[in-house]
Amino acid sequence: MLKVDALHSGYGRIAVIKGVSLEVKKGEIVALIGSNGAGKTTLLRTLSGVHPLTGGSIRYAGQSVENLAPHRRVALGMIQVPEGRQVFADLSVEDNLRLGAYRRGRADSAKRLARMFDLFPALAEKRRNAAGVLSGGQQQMLALGRALMGAPSLLLLDEPSMGLAPLIADQIFAAILDIKRDGVTILLVEQNAERAIEIADRGYVLETGTVALSGSADALRSNPQVQAAYLGT
Repeated sequence: MLKVDALHSGYGRIAVIKGVSLEVKKGEIVALIGSNGAGKTTLLRTLSGVHPLTGGSIRYAGQSVENLAPHRRVALGMIQVPEGRQVFADLSVEDNLRLGAYRRGRADSAKRLARMFDLFPALAEKRRNAAGVLSGGQQQMLALGRALMGAPSLLLLDEPSMGLAPLIADQIFAAILDIKRDGVTILLVEQNAERAIEIADRGYVLETGTVALSGSADALRSNPQVQAAYLGT
């Protein structure tokens, strides 16, 4: 579904992504782990088009997309959930969700809205509340739901458990597995490497803008380097 080849990106003269190549197959959860400053968020922003690349290629569903504007990538089904949630604080929960479906028809939007309230019951209870008064966990559910309202084929998830209590993070990871069962392919950036590998099919380890390791979730979990650097074992 996604094939990235020799991708380069950065900020001015500062190179952040240095020749990254990776692929995500249909139906997978692929985890991207690494320390702070490794370039994970920049990579996702480059894939979704909100940050420019300086070299390499991005192919999505067989189509070259590196020169497409972000909204064109959204129309193709590549949708990002940004780090820090970035909900519209003054709008209601329901309006935030409906904004995610701005490209969908009214009937499809109503169907998807019902699915979001089924997936996240806490949002159904607060559908008329302003998004800004939600807890951090509820805002993360809302950010996920807003992206799903756009009917993604590929979901780019950036640090979905960041700042959440363990119990709430468990709910988010459970929801990610539900989203996969709904047929959505997922590229997951996550600081909690242990949990990311736990739910992923495969993974990549990013270090200073390059892929240092890759393999199945089981292979990464048993790799001594990964254990020492990211799993605390």
